[in-house]
Amino acid sequence: MSRRISPVIPGFGLTLGYTLVYLSLLVLIPLGALFLKTTQLSWEQFWAIISAPRVLAALKLSFGTALAAAVINGIIGTLLAWVLVRYDFFGRKVIDAMVDLPFALPTAVAGIALTALYAPAGPVGQFATDLGFKIAYTPLGITLALTFVTLPFVVRTVQPVLADIPREVEEAAACLGAKPVQIFRHVLVPALLPAWLTGFALAFARGVGEYGSVIFIAGNMPMKTEILPLLIMVKLDQYDYTGATAIGVLMLVVAFVLLLLINLLQRRIETP
Repeated sequence: MSRRISPVIPGFGLTLGYTLVYLSLLVLIPLGALFLKTTQLSWEQFWAIISAPRVLAALKLSFGTALAAAVINGIIGTLLAWVLVRYDFFGRKVIDAMVDLPFALPTAVAGIALTALYAPAGPVGQFATDLGFKIAYTPLGITLALTFVTLPFVVRTVQPVLADIPREVEEAAACLGAKPVQIFRHVLVPALLPAWLTGFALAFARGVGEYGSVIFIAGNMPMKTEILPLLIMVKLDQYDYTGATAIGVLMLVVAFVLLLLINLLQRRIETP
């Protein structure tokens, strides 16, 4: 006589209901309210807001610096994950724990620390000033702050995949005469690329919406170092709620399109 095994959690219908309610309260309803608020504007008014030079400059800065930070972390984060997985050395566990520091550290604290370090009068910033360029209060400083807060996304996404790749596969390729560059290109890259794209997308998405670590080091100069989240806050401080929601919708649509393209590319790579 067979015994019916009770599931650990409720059945599909109930769990799906909980999932949809939770998702609606946290994601769908707030985003729907954002789009609903924007319908108070005519298309001409909406276009006038999102095509303003100040908005376009902030859009270019936010997405450009987030993309640059994601690319930098895509390279540095992969190298860091490689070192943590493939080598055993003194202090490895400490470095591995420090990777998660941007997750635990409040972003405002990170912004203040980076600003104090890279400001023109800071320990590092003064050397940059002597060389004729600035780090803080420039797009370079914003990229630096975004690189700091988004590093764990790439490392923690690539690290477990890299750990699961058997070394015997690389050794077999080497025995067949493959050079290190060929092993990296034909053995490691195909296995790591889907995870790398996931980490890249997560880092990019976090960088686009980052606020706390950027406002201190950016300088917040309109048309130069003003990011889109800050511009939204400026609109809210001026009680221009429709203008703020219009910029928010623009930011949401552009981010969604870029992430969709990354996910489609990732799916195409994963499909044999």
